[in-house]
Amino acid sequence: MSKKNQHVVPYPDGWAVKSEGSQRAASVHQTQREAIEAGRQSAIGNRSELLVHGRNGQIRERNTYGSDPYPPKG
Repeated sequence: MSKKNQHVVPYPDGWAVKSEGSQRAASVHQTQREAIEAGRQSAIGNRSELLVHGRNGQIRERNTYGSDPYPPKG
């Protein structure tokens, strides 16, 4: 099972979900909300992290759907 993080990023036709390190979008959606939901489902299935980017490209939210140790080490 891949552990690639999922990124929701701005795209010319709306918003895209991309796997980390991938050049191509896994899916494209008209709204950011739709893209976040699709990215969340993919991150849950991959037990990875979802990173939501704003229009300026900066990460504005991140959620982990894998093994996230609590309390954090360090």
